[in-house]
Amino acid sequence: MEKVLCFIYEDMVDFEMTLACHLVNKEVIPIAYEIKIIKSNSGMCYYPMATVKEALKYTDVAGLIIPGGENDEQRPELTELINKLNDQSKLLAAICAGPQYLARAGILKGKKYTTELTPDKLKEYFPSVLEDPFPRDTYVNENVVRDNNIITAVGNAFVDFSVEVSDYFGNFKDEKEKKAYSSHYKGTNYTG
Repeated sequence: MEKVLCFIYEDMVDFEMTLACHLVNKEVIPIAYEIKIIKSNSGMCYYPMATVKEALKYTDVAGLIIPGGENDEQRPELTELINKLNDQSKLLAAICAGPQYLARAGILKGKKYTTELTPDKLKEYFPSVLEDPFPRDTYVNENVVRDNNIITAVGNAFVDFSVEVSDYFGNFKDEKEKKAYSSHYKGTNYTG
């Protein structure tokens, strides 16, 4: 079975990724820089099954999911993994502040994307960041943006983000079923 990697890190906002991981219908492998307990923003603790360096050796990866959070540490191995998966046209899905990792890897150039990190919020949340990593000319003010293999979303759109990630893998028979799933997880009735 193909694997979907989920990059986990200290203080990540875990609710932004859990539904997406549930809906992908693939083996989900949490990865981190080091094998140690990771405490999320909610206080829940997670344990990675592999390091990012180890994940670089995997040959059956279908994609990578990156949640948001107030952590901007980007090691070379994460940049390498993002670029490797992008070169293979594999899914790269990031939500809230997560797209910063895609931007620093350089893969958002010429791609439509969205993020919580406006220039002002970037300075507020990450005051040590001296340069805006985002190509602002392709920013789209939408809740969820899909540009080929790249899916980005704002944090409160985690249901639509999750459904879009699942749709990327062809898990819905049609648009009606996709909308029904979205409505179900939002607690609304879809009558389409």
